Amino acid sequence: MALDPITLLTMTIALAAAAALYLAVEWRTVRGPSLLFWSTGFAIISVGSTLALLRSSGILLIGIWFANGLLVTAHWLFLLGVARFTETRLSRAWYLVFVLWIGLLLLPDQPWWSKVMLAANSLLISLLMVKASGLLRPHGKSLSVGAVQLRYVLLAHGVFYFSKAVTAVMPGTLIDLAAFRGAIIQISLVEGTMAVMLIALSMTGSERHRREKRIARLAARDPLTALYNRRALEMRGQRLLDSVSAARPGALLLMDVDNFKLVNDLYGHSAGDRLLVALSEIIRSALPKGALVARLGGDEFVMLLSDTSSEQILALGRTLREAFHSIASESFSTPQPVTLSIGANLFSQPPPSLAALLERSDAALYESKRGGRNRIQLVDQSLEGVNALHLP
Repeated sequence: MALDPITLLTMTIALAAAAALYLAVEWRTVRGPSLLFWSTGFAIISVGSTLALLRSSGILLIGIWFANGLLVTAHWLFLLGVARFTETRLSRAWYLVFVLWIGLLLLPDQPWWSKVMLAANSLLISLLMVKASGLLRPHGKSLSVGAVQLRYVLLAHGVFYFSKAVTAVMPGTLIDLAAFRGAIIQISLVEGTMAVMLIALSMTGSERHRREKRIARLAARDPLTALYNRRALEMRGQRLLDSVSAARPGALLLMDVDNFKLVNDLYGHSAGDRLLVALSEIIRSALPKGALVARLGGDEFVMLLSDTSSEQILALGRTLREAFHSIASESFSTPQPVTLSIGANLFSQPPPSLAALLERSDAALYESKRGGRNRIQLVDQSLEGVNALHLP
């Protein structure tokens, strides 16, 4: 089968339609707005390429001007999809692309019309694709493999269209849009077919990677407070535990809300949830550098510290208890005060496991509650042979 213009356009129609359908199915699953814009863009390319076939029947206005206008529109939607993907707001000036394109209708029907049309069309598409590629720059954060691929595919696509615009205005270049004559038109048809396939693959790969990353993030987070859950703490905390030494002691703080049931009973579970979220924000704001925090469940929270001391732990515990008591007392009036009890364990050797460390801190937490609540009980095991209790 010869790769004549009609064949290449037919292949482009099929590939673009398949890409539009696939991205639409993906959008129905994850509801990502970028997928919807990209799917619509490919659907428009499929329609535009179909209209381009009308040139062979002599219908030039639709087959050339309208078909190329749809091509510009499709690339504008690609840019809009990338902007949504990168959570970037586009300037309204980008809507001027359509004004510039409509202005081509005012050009007189002269022999040089095909060159001007091709050059203007190519420059607009080049501008849109280079901008889209620029939005995909990492900006200090790593991109997925699919997003990196998409960035460079769009950049190459934009550079190709820029070179096509330059070639179009060069003297002696044969360009006949009505009959698909001219080497640059033949090359453009081949590049268009390949670009549709590569861009579609890159877009689906980018969104799929982000979806998998989002699922992994949700699996590691507590749904109410967005803190790590226990499983994530066990996975991420092992490196911190392994780095513990006599010169860099570690600590685990187990926190539990005193009289939390009163809030649920008097104000409802939604009020209790709001209080837990407030506590999680207090913990985040006081979290030392390199520390990890997780919600174990219910009203229990745990914090892992590295390179700390008993003085720093007691100061941190005081800050947490005072801030939480202030918010709880202002928000809810209860027969007994809603406060925070903390059981802490300071150690200078890596523990056998996180579970063993939690058991030690749980014992300290029990002593804290038995001693009157709203206090911190610290077991200091950072020095050999020393097991001191601190009850501030």
